[in-house]
Amino acid sequence: MTTALIVGGGIAGTATAIALRTVGVSSVICEAYPSGGEDTGAFLTVMHNGMAALHQIEADRAVIDASYPANGVSLLDASGSQLEQRRIDPPGRTLTRAALYRVLQDEAARRGVRIDRGRRLVDATAGDGGVRASFADGSAVQGDLLVGADGLHSVVRGLIDRDAPRPRYTGQHVVYGYATGGRGHTAPDAYHMVFGSRAFFGYTTPPDGRTWWFARLDATELTQRMRPEHWRHRVLDAFRDDSGPAAEIVAATGDDIVGSNSYDIPTTPKWHNGSMVLAGDAAHAASPAAAQGASMALEDAVALARCLGAHGDLRKAFDAYESLRREPTEETVAASSRMSNGGTRSPTGPS
Repeated sequence: MTTALIVGGGIAGTATAIALRTVGVSSVICEAYPSGGEDTGAFLTVMHNGMAALHQIEADRAVIDASYPANGVSLLDASGSQLEQRRIDPPGRTLTRAALYRVLQDEAARRGVRIDRGRRLVDATAGDGGVRASFADGSAVQGDLLVGADGLHSVVRGLIDRDAPRPRYTGQHVVYGYATGGRGHTAPDAYHMVFGSRAFFGYTTPPDGRTWWFARLDATELTQRMRPEHWRHRVLDAFRDDSGPAAEIVAATGDDIVGSNSYDIPTTPKWHNGSMVLAGDAAHAASPAAAQGASMALEDAVALARCLGAHGDLRKAFDAYESLRREPTEETVAASSRMSNGGTRSPTGPS
């Protein structure tokens, strides 16, 4: 049986492992973090296309059970007055990134996928016997192919092409928080999006009794991590002149806040070589504005597995996969960039 080495145990990597099992390819997930991963304090929406991909590999039920529906969006101005209501049709599903990691990893383990944690890739070399991956702890593992699902700052992308593009800073910080008390009074399946005078704010009140919120702030690129109280101050400052609900929600938030720079990758010239291939953000990172990052990664996983199942030759399989996924993902990345470049006030949710 063919064995794939999957670098990265996030959404793209774990979904790829699950999808590969459906076409008879075994895999080992090599995850850099001992547990969790970067940005696990954030939340996201898996849109209809992502849920459809999960359905194809019979993994949608676990995600549905860990999430709640996203059926509608209300657009508000800086004063909190409603501008417009829209349906999300077909609806998506909202959950924390950590919850999505957990349910996908549990499903992968249930299907017999091995997850090796604490293995940070430093190099990979191809030979007649397949691919040998080497890790920072001095260990190494051999496989027939390697899937680089190692995210925005992918090591595998650089191994495939040493001239591969670096992530591009979008000019925004994205901040996520969880406020006490279900403030904002949204229906549990709806988002409210606030066109603030200086920044964009979105929130939803799921059944857990809290208010989940995010903000997009125009700012210079950060060079160091910020503590939760600094993020709270930054977001409060951005909405201090508005009479809408944003400031009240942020003020009711304790240390349950995470923030980061927002990046994208408009195009990656080389998605694969003879034995290594990219998936998810490693191939096509989008800013959060289009709310499609997770869903594109899930679609990649299913497409890559189907192509590997249909073609005995790796290069033909990788070519077929790229031909299916390059154009739609680059179009989505470009659309998300236009939303971001139009300002912080884009009527979409987190991805």
